[in-house]
Amino acid sequence: MSNQEMNSYRVQGFTCANCAAKFEKNVQEIDGVTEAKVNFGASKIMVNGKVTIDQLEKAGAFENLKLRDEREQRAVVESFWKQKQNLKVYVAAIILMVSLFLRLQFGEGHIIPTIGYALTIVIGGYSLFMNGLRNLIRLRFDMATLMTVAIFGAAAIGEWGEGATVVILFAVSEALERYSMDKARQSIHSLMDLAPKEAWIRRNQIESLVHVDDIKINDIMIVKPGQKLAMDGVVVKGSSTLNQASITGESLPVFKEPKDEVYAGTLNEEGLLEVKVTKKVEDTTLSKIIHLVEEAQAEKSPSQQFVDRFAKYYTPGIIVFSLLLVLIPPLFFGGVWSEWIYRGLAVLVVGCPCALVISTPVAIVTAIGNAARNGVLIKGGIHLEEAGSLKVVAFDKTGTLTRGKPVVTDMISLQNKDSESLKMIAALEKGSQHPLASAFLRKANEERIFIEDVQIEEFHSVTGKGIKGNIEGILYVAGSPVLFDEMDIPLTEKTRSEINVLQEQGKTVILLGTNTQLLAIFAVADEIRESSLNMMKKLQDLGIQKTIMLTGDNEKTANSIAIKMGVSETKANLMPEEKLVYIKELRNQYQHVAMVGDGVNDAPALAAANVGVAMGGAGTDTALETADIALMSDQLNKLPYTIKLSRTTLNIIKQNITFSLVLKVAALLLIIPGWLTLWLAIFADIGATLLVTLNSLRLLKIKE
Repeated sequence: MSNQEMNSYRVQGFTCANCAAKFEKNVQEIDGVTEAKVNFGASKIMVNGKVTIDQLEKAGAFENLKLRDEREQRAVVESFWKQKQNLKVYVAAIILMVSLFLRLQFGEGHIIPTIGYALTIVIGGYSLFMNGLRNLIRLRFDMATLMTVAIFGAAAIGEWGEGATVVILFAVSEALERYSMDKARQSIHSLMDLAPKEAWIRRNQIESLVHVDDIKINDIMIVKPGQKLAMDGVVVKGSSTLNQASITGESLPVFKEPKDEVYAGTLNEEGLLEVKVTKKVEDTTLSKIIHLVEEAQAEKSPSQQFVDRFAKYYTPGIIVFSLLLVLIPPLFFGGVWSEWIYRGLAVLVVGCPCALVISTPVAIVTAIGNAARNGVLIKGGIHLEEAGSLKVVAFDKTGTLTRGKPVVTDMISLQNKDSESLKMIAALEKGSQHPLASAFLRKANEERIFIEDVQIEEFHSVTGKGIKGNIEGILYVAGSPVLFDEMDIPLTEKTRSEINVLQEQGKTVILLGTNTQLLAIFAVADEIRESSLNMMKKLQDLGIQKTIMLTGDNEKTANSIAIKMGVSETKANLMPEEKLVYIKELRNQYQHVAMVGDGVNDAPALAAANVGVAMGGAGTDTALETADIALMSDQLNKLPYTIKLSRTTLNIIKQNITFSLVLKVAALLLIIPGWLTLWLAIFADIGATLLVTLNSLRLLKIKE
C-alpha cells in the first residue's frame, strides 16, 4: 500500500461493526480507490487513491455518516440526546404511544391506530428499510435485512402494532450501540485534545502564534506557566516542573532544565521555558501513541476473531432455521400459516447478532484506551489477551529492575594514584555503549579529571565482558574478572577476595589493567527502583508462578539484588543471545512468558517472549517499535495493572459472549410453546446489547 497516496479520515456516525464493514466495501467500489480500510474502534477510514469527502459521505449515506480529514480539528459533537438520528426515534416513539392509547379507545384492528402504527414504522425505520431492501436485492443478509423482512412480514399478517414496537426497540438498540462505542472511543479523543493546535514560536526575534502544522524542526517554542506543550523538544532556556501524566500516566510533576527532553501534551506548571522543537507534529511521542493505540484497537483479538467466524455462519443459519419454521409445520403438520409465519419472523428478530458482534470490540477498545490514559501502550487485542494468561515474567536488571544510572562506589588502585586509574578507565569507557560506562564518565567529571587528551587507538568491545584499547602503545583492558581470566592477566588471592566482598554487597566489579598486570579495582552499584519491590509483591498476589531476573552481571551481584527484590530465580553472566535462548526455553516449559526490558539491548528477548514489555516508552522510539506493550513511564507498578486489566477484559469478553449466546438460546426455546413474540424477541436483543455494553464499560474504572 503506498503511503504517498494514503489519506486518513475521521468518521462520525458508526453504529455497529457490520455497518463499518459495509461502508468499507462501498468505499472500495468508488472509482479511483485502490484500497480502503476501516478502523471501527478508532472510527476512521484510510483510503488509498483519489477521493473526495463528498464521495465518501455518499458511500456512507445508508447510515448518514459524516467525515472529515484526520488533520482537521474535531468539530463540537452534539449531545447524544440531541443528535439528529435520535430525533426521529423520539417522534416515532410518541406516535407509537398515541397509537397504543387509540387502540384502547377504538379497539384492535381499527384503521386509526393502524395508521399510527404505519407512521411509526415509516418514520422510525425508513433508513433501516432502505438499507435492508438494498441488501435483500443483492442477497446480503445482515441485521438490517433480517429486521426489514421481520417488520414487513409482521405488517403483512396484520401485526402492525408489534411491527411498530419492533422498529422503536431496534432503533433504541442501535442508539445504545452508538452511545457505547462513542463512550469507549472517548479515551482516544481525550488523547487527541491534549496537545494545543498552536504554539508561540520565536523566529528572527519575533514571537508569533503558529499552527502546529507550520512549526519546523529547530524552531524555538515559548511555553508559559500553565500552558501545555504543543511539540516535542529539548529545553534550551529556563527550568520548570512538568506534569507528564498524559504521556507516562504519572501524576507527580517532573523537574525539567536545559538539555532535558519534553513532550507534546504535557503541562508546564511553574517557570517560563524555551524549547527547541525536535520533531514534526506527526512524529511527536503523543502522535505516535495515538496512532499506535488506534492501530491496536483495529487489530482483532483471538476472541473477536472467534466471534467473527461464528457470526459468519450464525446469521445464515438463523435465516435457514426461520424459513424451515415457516414452511414445515403448515406444509407437513397442518399448522396455521399466519401463526408459523409469525414465529418465523420472531426467530429472525431474536437472531440478530447485535449483542454478540459488539461483545468483544467494545471491551477491547475500552481496555486499550484506558491503558493508554494510564501510561501503558498495548499494541493490539492479541497482546492484551495474552497478558492475562502470563505465568512467568522475566526481567532485565540494568535499567529495568534498577534505575540504570549506576555510580562508582569503590576505587582500589594497585599501581597508580586513584585519579590516574580513573582517568584511564573513563577514557576507555567513553567509547563504550555499556550502561555502566556513564558511571565512570560522571565520576571523572565530578573529580574534574580531564580525559580529552587521552588518545585511544584500536578500540575494541568484547560483548558482555569489557573493552580494550591502545594508549601510547600499551594495551589497556577494562572489564569483568571473567575477561581478565580469559586473557590470563594474573589476579592474586587477595584481589579475588576483595572482588568477592564487593560482589556480595551487590556491586558490579570492573577491573582495569594492561595485558600483563592488574592496575585497579572499581565497584559500581545501580540503585534498585522503589517500585520494583512493590511490583514483585503484586505479581505474586496475581498468581504469577515465577519471576526471573536475567542479567549479564556476575552471579554474586545478581543474587544479592535478587534477594532484596524478592525475585524467585536469577540467571547471571548471560550474553544477549543467551537471554534469547532462555526465553525460548521458558516458553516451551510454561507457554505464557513475558520479558520486561529497555527495548534496546533486549530486543531479541522481547521479540521471543509471548509478551514483550518495554520500559520508558516515552523516552525511546525503539521501545514503542519493538515491544508488544510499552510502559511509558519508568514505573514497574504499571505491569501488575496491565495484567489485572487484561484478566478483567478477558473475563468481561467471556461474560459478554456467554450471556449473548445464552439469551439467544433461551429466547429461541420460547418458540416451542409459542411464547416468543416479536416485541419480546427484540427486547431480548436490546437487553443483551445494553448489558454487554455496560459490562464492557466497567473497564474504564480499572486503575492501579
